[in-house]
Amino acid sequence: MNICKFFSLAAAAAVSVSALYGCSKKKVKVIEKAPVPIIEQEPTSTAVTTTETTVVETYPDYPVDFPEIEQKDTGNLYEAEYADFPDNLPIASEKENFSGNGYVTGFAATESSSVTFSVDIPSNQHYDLLFNVASEKTADCSISLNGTPLTSFKTTSDGKFTQITVYGVFLAKGKSAIKITPSDSSVCLDYMKLSNNTSLSEISYDADGGLVNKNAGESAKELMSFLTENYGKYIITGQYAADDDNSELDLIYRTTGKYPVIRFSNLDVPKGSFDESFRKTEACADWYRNGGIPCVTWYWSSPSDKSSIRTEDCNFSLAEAVTELDIALLSQEEIRGLYGEGNISEQCYRLVLDIDNMAGQLISLKNKGVPVLWRPLPEGCGDWYWWGASGADAYKWLWELLYVRLTDYYALDNLIWIWNGQSESTLVDKLTFDIAAVDLYINDEKDYGSRFYEEFAAVQKFVGSDKLISISECGSVPDIDCAFRDNAVWSFFGLWFGSYIEDENGNYSEKFTSRENLVRTYNSDGALTLDEYKKLTGTENSSSAAPESTSSAASAADEKS
Repeated sequence: MNICKFFSLAAAAAVSVSALYGCSKKKVKVIEKAPVPIIEQEPTSTAVTTTETTVVETYPDYPVDFPEIEQKDTGNLYEAEYADFPDNLPIASEKENFSGNGYVTGFAATESSSVTFSVDIPSNQHYDLLFNVASEKTADCSISLNGTPLTSFKTTSDGKFTQITVYGVFLAKGKSAIKITPSDSSVCLDYMKLSNNTSLSEISYDADGGLVNKNAGESAKELMSFLTENYGKYIITGQYAADDDNSELDLIYRTTGKYPVIRFSNLDVPKGSFDESFRKTEACADWYRNGGIPCVTWYWSSPSDKSSIRTEDCNFSLAEAVTELDIALLSQEEIRGLYGEGNISEQCYRLVLDIDNMAGQLISLKNKGVPVLWRPLPEGCGDWYWWGASGADAYKWLWELLYVRLTDYYALDNLIWIWNGQSESTLVDKLTFDIAAVDLYINDEKDYGSRFYEEFAAVQKFVGSDKLISISECGSVPDIDCAFRDNAVWSFFGLWFGSYIEDENGNYSEKFTSRENLVRTYNSDGALTLDEYKKLTGTENSSSAAPESTSSAASAADEKS
């Protein structure tokens, strides 16, 4: 590979994160009463250690490629009544404060009920698209560019004309067609204004690289140092594994000739037997011994009789667990006493038992010398998971409890904390997480990626430029060229498993990412894969033992040029 650090000449303005969540998560298990399993002796490894022995097709490196950007001032306004639209859409003029001779209304929420603006783009650059719209109801407005879906926005519902801006859309010089399709007949479209974007350059990759846990272990510090030194230079590849056999990661290799760097997985709170949890932790450790990076998510099945990660499928209320008592550093015996005396609820007591059991699995990874990207309580901004269903305050309370108990009570110094709350409203104390992440799923997605920088810019605005920003889940791999073009170079991404990567026969599925795009992503000069990561960290020969040190990782990054 041969790549310099790319800087786009424009930047996306911050808008609210608008990812759509359509994937089903693998449910996790729960146990109510069990001692914390402190692993003193490593179990026999049952995980499959990945080795690159299969003969597969190899591909050339793809240089990061995008058109040269030329900043030019523009402020062209396009009246809707002069655009292209079906004859059945009337031009009206009853409302106040419209521009020109009227506005278009009467939409029917179909592709044939749209307004298309024909625009002459003066130069290759990023533009802001401003739409002046009014609506009596909150309505979705879908936007496409030259026949390809671009993004969408919601109208206000007060019936007054309001200017709504879509920031940082890259447009190539020449003719383009921008089509808007409102979802409600009450929507009134007045005009679209095209102007050059001026905020994309505000995006920064100057994260400080220090871990929030001041007592973090050396392996965690070295891993965080590597991530920070390479932030903005490469997007680190990652793939979710449904089980400990790494079949999804092997499928990536057979398809692209490359393995991902990060193995994403989910840890459960075990029920009845710890054998499965041993296999999962050992699979994480094996990936680290093989030179990769393990990332662990906790999709926490509720500690209740009717247990699930999803709010609608469980009978657990986080609001009933919240207490003003400081319980994070208390022993199980002390917490049991508070519960027996009626000072905390059963829900609170069960939460702590689950946290303590999860601590045991993380301690086993610590004892093996494995640093972990740790992602608990994902997608906390919504009500679809029970940990977000009681509101932001309850979510923040649970995050604080989890952080303090794992960091200070159990002294877990191998964790790099990933906050995946997805919204400024659920932003936790910045001293309790190292990386901010978003999950990106788009309806009818296929080879998307050109609009990811909206979320990147939005998250950086409210978490600050001192935090790394990553894609913790996605349904299609990001477009590497677009990421560098749009100055939204995520630290890493993780592609979800199941139909997002393979079909019912275990073969590669092109339902969400075409084979061509997957190959291009994994062989792009802007992406970092396992073989390259191992060269940078000096662990090319690591296959059965954990590398002694990755301290040379940061300085080695400069040699990949």
